[in-house]
Amino acid sequence: MPIEHPPLTPLLGHIESDGAIPPLEDWHPPLSGAMELCIRADGRWWHEGEPITRGRLVRLLSTLLRREDDGAHYLLTPVEKWRIEVEDCAFQIVDADHQAGVWTLTTNVGDRLTLDADHRLRLDRDLPSVPVRFGMAARLHRNVYYRLIEQAQSRPIAGDDDGPALELGVESAGVWQPLGRLPEEDA
Repeated sequence: MPIEHPPLTPLLGHIESDGAIPPLEDWHPPLSGAMELCIRADGRWWHEGEPITRGRLVRLLSTLLRREDDGAHYLLTPVEKWRIEVEDCAFQIVDADHQAGVWTLTTNVGDRLTLDADHRLRLDRDLPSVPVRFGMAARLHRNVYYRLIEQAQSRPIAGDDDGPALELGVESAGVWQPLGRLPEEDA
């Protein structure tokens, strides 16, 4: 019997999404400079050395965020473009719901997405992340990762120099979603 998990949202200060994401793909202002804004690896936002504690402000800023081909993250308006620092991924997955063979994920800034062919888990430094929007990804929070691992299956895959391996993952919307790999002898 699977373990029931309480939603993580109260624990992590989840922000409810409201309002539409602006058409950032249509905005191409010149670079205005760098802003002293950092999204830490744990998902918290800091401005000029102080944490941003207002959830609605974080949500608003997150809707103006884009990652570009140079790998940098920028806050955009139609007339301004400010480079910011992102330590790992711009977002964190703080909740996961499984119904009828489909996993729905929620980010710390209120985005909801379905794990499917367009939003596939990928292993980045052996840690799963999922694309969200505008070139940005979300890292699975540890509790969400463990929740998915509890439901994981294993599949044999071609290994590296150490021989065959197994890949752990879940299926969502008919698409295999990898959670990690381990050598076959460790399975």
